[in-house]
Amino acid sequence: MRDRAAFSISCVGLLFDLDGVLVDSATCVENTWRRWAQRHGLDADHVISVAHGRRTIETVQMLAPHLGATDEAATLAASESQTTDGVFEVPGARELLESLPRHRWAIVTSGIRAVATLRIRHTGLPMPDVLVSADEIERGKPHPEGYLTAASRLGADPTSCVVIEDAPAGLAAAHAGGMRAIAIEGTYAASALTQADHVVRRLSDLTIAYRADRDRIEISGIDGGD
Repeated sequence: MRDRAAFSISCVGLLFDLDGVLVDSATCVENTWRRWAQRHGLDADHVISVAHGRRTIETVQMLAPHLGATDEAATLAASESQTTDGVFEVPGARELLESLPRHRWAIVTSGIRAVATLRIRHTGLPMPDVLVSADEIERGKPHPEGYLTAASRLGADPTSCVVIEDAPAGLAAAHAGGMRAIAIEGTYAASALTQADHVVRRLSDLTIAYRADRDRIEISGIDGGD
């Protein structure tokens, strides 16, 4: 267990995962994977534990290599891109993003762009200038390609960026790209988020403010939240 110590971080670029950080889509995602697992005779809980934070095609390749991963991923993505049932804004996410200049933050998601934009619009979040989705990269989390791409598009050195994540695969991707990472509990317990530099219970436990005089983002919080 982490000591409940206050922390403060300054960064040039703030890179958000989408699902589980800005958008609560757990019910939608889990229902999709449970139906898929049942159809193929797989253990649904295990499938879900692997799927969170990863690109769909890579999850299929890991869990069912005997299936056609491209076709299976397309079917799963089509299902998620046509529904907003079980998709909600994470409290405080809209106000946070609206307080930040668009040239200093990005979203990096393991979902395809159609799913990401549907969920962003449905929850009323501002559409980012930089959105890196699963169908735009070759290697998903835990590979750092997505986060490195986002940092590049923001014109920021990766080492000056902070990632906010909810899944071990995303935390691994952040560190592999030389970035610091803050984890949000919920999708996973704190015990599974040990790769994070800091862990908080909720997004709203973070104080995030833009300093125009320095063109930097200041982040503070307490490990464990509250």
